[in-house]
Amino acid sequence: MDGNIQVTEKKQVVLSLVQPTGTPTLGNYLGAFKNWAKMAEDYDCLFGAADLHSITVRTEPKVLKSRIIEIYAILLSLGLNPEKNIIFVQSQVPQHSQLGWILNCYTQFGEAARMTQFKDKSKKYAENVNVGLFSYPTLMAADILLYQADFVPVGEDQKQHLELARDIATRMNNLYGNLFTVPAPFIGKAGAKVMSLQEPTKKMSKTDPNTKSFISMLDTPDVILKKIKSAVTDSEGKVYYSEEKPGISNLMSIYSACTGLSYKEIEKEFDGKGYGDFKAAVAEAVIEELRPFRAEFDRIINDKAYILSSMEKGAERAEKRARRTLDKVMKKIGFVSYR
Repeated sequence: MDGNIQVTEKKQVVLSLVQPTGTPTLGNYLGAFKNWAKMAEDYDCLFGAADLHSITVRTEPKVLKSRIIEIYAILLSLGLNPEKNIIFVQSQVPQHSQLGWILNCYTQFGEAARMTQFKDKSKKYAENVNVGLFSYPTLMAADILLYQADFVPVGEDQKQHLELARDIATRMNNLYGNLFTVPAPFIGKAGAKVMSLQEPTKKMSKTDPNTKSFISMLDTPDVILKKIKSAVTDSEGKVYYSEEKPGISNLMSIYSACTGLSYKEIEKEFDGKGYGDFKAAVAEAVIEELRPFRAEFDRIINDKAYILSSMEKGAERAEKRARRTLDKVMKKIGFVSYR
């Protein structure tokens, strides 16, 4: 072989989708988004707005549209290069829905009925227990398998869905040969686990009815300061990490993630100082952490032409990959193609 020929190793594929059901929180940013730009350097990454999943709950059309644009602008503002990474909107790639139906027919009713998220959401939205809510995991499997993803970053609430995707992929591979890559959970650099500011034993959530409990990635500096000042702590008045002090420990985790300081260094910095000083410092650290992202978001969200152009390019690139997989699946199953 010619010594001048370089063999480029094919990168493994990682798929990350975000639902446009509200603005992501500081927890989403520190726990995952902050690491995505680095992840995109090491892997072949696809990032997307999972808008088809969001309509299992009734949403006003204008609200849904604005949320899709917002979450897409957020993805573009994370330092991800749209030329190197595919950044797309799920509903703009029709193969998701097409493969989703096919996978429905290779998923047993009992498998789907066991999904704990379906059970939980059926109770929460008892007035609207729709078929989409039930088949949500098979559409999620289609999202993953379409792109032959090696890895998928998933939280605790989605692990069961990824297992189902693995089961479906294995079942269809056994039936038809090598159709799909069997995906695995992505274990990257551990991000900060951010808890509610008002109930620090619960995870921070954008759907929490108490808006003081979470910091949105798009909150203004004044709002961030107010929310952190009102964060639940304790009466001891001393800054140190302990499971017996969930409120202060949560704020220390946030401060550590934003500054890079260890818990010991934080304890030393605030030795002899009260919670007021500590909260003010945490708020300032959060504001500075989000400042570059917020500046980029403010620039992008006001450039609708750029957003729509990026969506079009992202959809074209995603569909090119998705069509390869779908065509292969349909041919193996026995559908007739005129192409």
